[in-house]
Amino acid sequence: MKKNYNIVLTIAGTDSCGGAGVPADIKAISACGCYASCAVTAVTVQNTLGVKAVHDIPPEIISGQIKAVLEDIGADSIKIGMLSKVETVRTVAQAIRCANVKNIVLDPVMVSTSGHRLLSEEAVEVLKNELLPLATIITPNVPEAEVLLSKKISGQNETEKCAEELAQLAGCSVLLKAGHFLDDDLFDVLYNFETKAVTKFETRRVKTQNTHGTGCTLSSALAAFLAKGLSLECAVENAENYIQNAIREGADYQLGNGHGAVKHFWRFW
Repeated sequence: MKKNYNIVLTIAGTDSCGGAGVPADIKAISACGCYASCAVTAVTVQNTLGVKAVHDIPPEIISGQIKAVLEDIGADSIKIGMLSKVETVRTVAQAIRCANVKNIVLDPVMVSTSGHRLLSEEAVEVLKNELLPLATIITPNVPEAEVLLSKKISGQNETEKCAEELAQLAGCSVLLKAGHFLDDDLFDVLYNFETKAVTKFETRRVKTQNTHGTGCTLSSALAAFLAKGLSLECAVENAENYIQNAIREGADYQLGNGHGAVKHFWRFW
């Protein structure tokens, strides 16, 4: 009797220094006990100091990658990351509509850690209208939530309400991440769209410059735990624990001259 993997397909851009995008997704998915496959949406030229260039993959190649994976090995969950152009967003949305995959985790990547814009304003509107309604859960940080809601979020006292507003806008669950606030004690907020329950996950800020790819890593870990059959709350709790340890264990490393990566394989070495 052959065993089966829990499979996660990541749809995202690359990162030549390995800390974010598809490389980080594959590391996180693997570290969390699942088999990672990928469909590349863009090739970026970047390092720890920032993004220098982006080359978008043609839509037919993106859809071809997704179809090739799903018709052969399938997927228990899909993680969606960087989608820089309108055509890319629409291509991925169409592919997801045709896929019979239960768990869709969408990380609405809009700006890199170094401040480089990764999603055009026109593409944001298409993402809101065509892709968000297909997601099981979205995982925006505060700046991304502000773009989606078209309003400023002033402090952590507003995040619970904003998570609910985002859920109503998107028609799916929301994990609103608090890492951009300056507080030492941070609370990521999960709003479960199905049950209307709100769960807060408390974390203590780790003083480190190694924060490159934290959003990619968290959303990929979440997709992995959903692929393994955990409930939404349990999957988020496990993903939060994974990323906090990855940040903490990677804090003392020096990688490049900018924002270094987290330690994806902290459990193993």
